[in-house]
Order: sequence, then structure tokens, then C-alpha cells
Amino acid sequence: MELRQLRYFVRVVERGSMSRAALDLDVVQSALSQQITRLEGELATRLLQRTPRGVTPTEAGLAFFREAQLTLRHADQAVRAAQQARLSGTVTVGLAPTTAGVLGLPLMQAMRTRYPDVRLHMVESMSGHLTAMLNARELDLAVLFDTRLHQARQAAGARRWEMAPLLEEDLFLICARRGPGNPGGRALPDTLTVAELGDEPLILPTGPHGLRSTLDTAFARDRVAPHVVLEVDSLAMVMAAVDAGLGSTVQPWAAMGRYPDAAERFQCARLTDAPARRVNLLCSLPDEELSPAALATRVVMADCVRELVASGQWFGTTWIGDTGASA
Repeated sequence: MELRQLRYFVRVVERGSMSRAALDLDVVQSALSQQITRLEGELATRLLQRTPRGVTPTEAGLAFFREAQLTLRHADQAVRAAQQARLSGTVTVGLAPTTAGVLGLPLMQAMRTRYPDVRLHMVESMSGHLTAMLNARELDLAVLFDTRLHQARQAAGARRWEMAPLLEEDLFLICARRGPGNPGGRALPDTLTVAELGDEPLILPTGPHGLRSTLDTAFARDRVAPHVVLEVDSLAMVMAAVDAGLGSTVQPWAAMGRYPDAAERFQCARLTDAPARRVNLLCSLPDEELSPAALATRVVMADCVRELVASGQWFGTTWIGDTGASA
């Protein structure tokens, strides 16, 4: 027996007519009649008496009508109780600029759809700053990078985090396609190795940030002394400097995501070395410190990342997270 059948039966009795009830319920009369017949078959008793003027409840139908009304009221009350008790509160999420350019809007949209009473506080900053904010309990959740996070988590005075792998990003050498930074019209190959970057004028973030530590590890492994011409802790300024021809940078594809005309502005070559990949980790306060809203948001974040990777909207990435739970 389904609530839908109870609603159909109650409306038929209230309207005294199959046709009028079908019109109110926006269903075809044959489908409505079929559901009532099934209900009578399940109860093994006649509930309605059909007459030329319409339908009237039998004695059994009248008794069932009163109980059906009560059941539907209880069901409606259960729905209202669930809606009133649905998740609410504020959740603070930190994303690095490259991540925010791809994940930020889909995350906000998904949370608005799934948990409209949860207010997101979104923070965009370099990963080193986000690490410090998470340690200071100024963030509930953040997407961070690199094995240095494990070291930071174990450092003296650092409090415990929860970590889960999300995805790996290819890294690309990115330079201007035209202009003073590329006066000879140099065309990059499709791929490069870290060892081939020794003479490249690079614009990179400073040491505390996840991308720089990943690159420093790759440079050290290949005994390459990078030619760093600018250190800039702002993705917008890094990309502006590259666009102006002041040098090249090494970033994931997402760094170009906020340029609708990226294909005309920039050219890129994928780094093929295994260490020259960036692991994205979903980091949070321990479960016991997170509110129910924050726990739900963490699941939604993982869902969004998986969907963006699977759909090809997050180019140059490989999903490495848990394929399990969703919200």
C-alpha cells in the first residue's frame, strides 16, 4: 500500500467523482481507477460504490477513509518535521585559486540544491595560508596539496586533521602565445620533462605553498636549478605576468580556467615526470569537531570533484578518491 493510493482514494471520496478527482490530481481517469482497484484488491473488500451519479464509499470505504485521512496528516507532519530539522548553520571552506576556479561555483550550486539552509563561507587563498587557517581552526574544510601537509600535521603544536585523497593534477609549463614574452613565436611541444626546464624563466609562488614544494621536489630529483625570475603569491598576478610575457609558469590546467580566451592567450606543455603531479587532498578538522552541516559539505565536495573529473570539465586530472558515499 502506497501513500499515493491513499491520497487518490481520499480525493475520490471528497470529490464524489472519479473524473473530478482525476482532474484535481492531474492524472488520467483510467490510471486513477486502476490504483483504486489495486487498493481494493489488496484490502480484499469493496471501498467504493459506482453509481450513474458518481461514487460513494461503502461502509468499509467510509471506515478506511477516516483512517486514510489520519495517515496522510501524519505523513504530512513527518515531512514538515524533517524540513524544519534539516541541516543548517555555517560551514567555512578554503580553496586555492586554481581549485576555486573549477570547483567553487559547482560546490556552491550543489550546496544550494542539497542543503539550502547551510550557509557557506568560501575562502580563496594560497595553499600555505589555508594550511595555517586550518591549523588555527579558522576553516572547517579545505582542498590542499602535497606531502608537506603530512609534515605540517605532525609538526609540534599542530592539531590533528582528517585527510582524504581526491585527485591528481598534471602540471603544465604555461607561457604567452604571443607578445614580448615570445618574440620569436616559439611553439611549445606537447610534453616536456622537468630536466628541460633549467633555462626557462619561471614565475612561481614562494616556498610555503603546495605547488612550489611539489616543484622543488621534482627539481631536486632531476638536479635542476630552476631559473626563477619572479616569486608571486597570487595566481591572478602570476597569470597576468605570464600573459604580459615576463616569464613562464608551471601550474595545473585549472590556472587557465578563468580565461575564456585561454587558447588564444597561452600555450602549454604537459610535464611527463611522475613527481611533477599535484595531489589534491580534502582536509578537514576531525570528525568530532565538525558540525553535521560540515560533515555533509565534505561529502558534497567529494561528489562535485568526482563529477567534474568524470565529465571532463576538470582537464588533466585523475580521480583517486573513495568512490563510495554520496549525499
